[in-house]
Amino acid sequence: MNYWLVKSEPEAYSWADLLRDGGTDWTGVRNYQARNFLQQMQPGDLVLYYHSVSEKQVVGIAEVAAPASPDATAEAGSGWVAVHLKPQHALQQPVSLARIKQDERLNQIGLLRQSRLSVMPLKAAEFDTILELGA
Repeated sequence: MNYWLVKSEPEAYSWADLLRDGGTDWTGVRNYQARNFLQQMQPGDLVLYYHSVSEKQVVGIAEVAAPASPDATAEAGSGWVAVHLKPQHALQQPVSLARIKQDERLNQIGLLRQSRLSVMPLKAAEFDTILELGA
């Protein structure tokens, strides 16, 4: 199993939207590195859902429900992909970016090193640490 973090502006597509919809295709990614990460995602992988920009906090856990397939919002044959995510559950308490920055165990997390990237891998220990902070 692999672990990931995806970022979305809550005004565009929030955790509440994912819960309401019961899942979504994670479309619209137009960064090559993020696309490569989407291509590596496999069903059963766990994903932390991060509200970016206005909230800056991890709010829930989703699961990859289907592997990468062509992104329906992209031009056919463009190579852009999407994965299907389904919600698992909300964190008991959101974990803020400030709290992540304070925890030495997370000082190498992609969220801090590549803050503009919308899809990134996590080490199992990083994933577990964030879950611990959100308990």
